[in-house]
Amino acid sequence: MSTKSAQPHLLTCARFALAFAVLPLGKGSTLEPAGLAADRVATLFWVLTIGATVIWLVVVGLALYAVSASRRPQSPRGSSLLIVGGGVIFPTVVLAGLLVWSLSMLPGLLAPAPAGSLEVRVTGYQWWWRVEYLGAEGATIELANELHLPVGEPVELQLESHDVIHSFWVPALGGKMDMIPGRRTRLRLEPTQVGVYRGVCAEYCGTSHALMSLVVVVEERQAWERWLAAQAQPATSPGEALFLEQGCGACHTIRGTAADGALGPDLTHVGSRASVGAGVIEADVPGLEQWLAKTAHLKPGVLMPSFGMLPPPELTALAQYLAGLR
Repeated sequence: MSTKSAQPHLLTCARFALAFAVLPLGKGSTLEPAGLAADRVATLFWVLTIGATVIWLVVVGLALYAVSASRRPQSPRGSSLLIVGGGVIFPTVVLAGLLVWSLSMLPGLLAPAPAGSLEVRVTGYQWWWRVEYLGAEGATIELANELHLPVGEPVELQLESHDVIHSFWVPALGGKMDMIPGRRTRLRLEPTQVGVYRGVCAEYCGTSHALMSLVVVVEERQAWERWLAAQAQPATSPGEALFLEQGCGACHTIRGTAADGALGPDLTHVGSRASVGAGVIEADVPGLEQWLAKTAHLKPGVLMPSFGMLPPPELTALAQYLAGLR
């Protein structure tokens, strides 16, 4: 491969690395669980690791003993006991015990959320997340790339895909679940610690798969209720005319305005989110200016057109309008 042909690939890798370096999206380790399911998975990991280590030590110990004792005469009975007992019976008993114990954890991990629990529909797109809080009588509150949950309460996620197979995974809160076109899968999450956690798509889904992050904010019940009430309100920031003149309303919805597009994310309160582009850049005025002007450059393959042709004052005004949507 020539240096010239490799350059675009290097630039893409650099952009991916920069996006995750400059925009911290919360904790994301499976070994630092902050959810009921994640805690069980972490326990499973440590128990299986300890069991595997014990088997390895026994087998390696037998091998070292056999090497050191090879020059001394050995009784057939003693050799048979070492081989059968240490090399067959012991690993079989330990592995069988670990298997039975592991399978006993499955009902708890796969159990649905109790009736009456909060329900949230999450739909995967190339390459972002549509998040809809399902209320009574079909009412929904929609946002994108952020999920807010009350601590200590079970939540049922209804997972769908709009295009290709995605996989929803918030390592610190629970296990991953595939999102398959034409099917609805369900995942129970029950966060146990307040904090901000990072979610990802765990199934390769196209060019910008690595730029498909999700922010999960876990907070106390009262704080969560205040946030949800604010999200239900229409937009209040001035500057609607420029947004509509550029045709943005054909793809995006801003509740309380004439913008009612359903193709792209709901932008009603986009200024209150941690990022735009599913974790690509911060949702402040400078970040929104860059996103509007260099959309395809920041996120290869994205369907949203770039607006770099706008005069700088109009680009700034549009970014200020979006940042003000809180």
